[in-house]
Amino acid sequence: MPEAKKHILVVDDDTRLRSLLQRYLREQGFLVSAAKDAAEAEGFLKTYLFDILIVDIMMPRMDGYEFTKTLRDGKCEIPILMLTAKISHEDKKKGFEVGTDDFLTKPFDDEELLWRVEALLRRSKIATEKKITVGSTTLDYASMSATVDGKLVTLTPKEFLLLFKLLSYPNQLFTKYQIMDEIWDFDTESDEHTVEVHINRLREKFKNNSDFYIKTIRGFGYMSVLENQNEKQIKK
Repeated sequence: MPEAKKHILVVDDDTRLRSLLQRYLREQGFLVSAAKDAAEAEGFLKTYLFDILIVDIMMPRMDGYEFTKTLRDGKCEIPILMLTAKISHEDKKKGFEVGTDDFLTKPFDDEELLWRVEALLRRSKIATEKKITVGSTTLDYASMSATVDGKLVTLTPKEFLLLFKLLSYPNQLFTKYQIMDEIWDFDTESDEHTVEVHINRLREKFKNNSDFYIKTIRGFGYMSVLENQNEKQIKK
């Protein structure tokens, strides 16, 4: 059975931009609804289920920040991509504090919009199911297990968490400090060399894996890269 189309709600008071976003996203295979302001969007949210919201910051009566905060205060966990004409450090800080998941600066490239939408949908799927499948490789967070073609690959808890982090965000660079902070919580008995050791162990355990590889960005950190050109996105 084919997977149901993802439903996107665009919230923007710019009639022309709303129309352009609707047309482009529908051409990419999404179901798309559009609202001119937060009040109309709230009506849609009471009627339909959405997989992602694209919300403009500058809107009359209730801006994107306030709308996002209202949704999060109401326990709405739908991923939100916020559109903005400017993006200073303070803008980002305020947006993330109220519950925005990502930003896109106007004017934007259609492909970048699609990349960010797909990334948010992928992260939402992973957060819900706690499972990643890349080709023949599957990581199951619930059981902390990794399999390739159904065969178990033995990983330590830290190895699993590190690989799960990298494969959750393909092609995204993570510094050693970011990895240490999230996975080791800056344990005083661990240092940057600990990350290198675990990366090398993962490379050895998955050296014959054709689904992905771990790339070193010298002087910065690591990222996962999906090998198969036909599987650029993590399967859902």
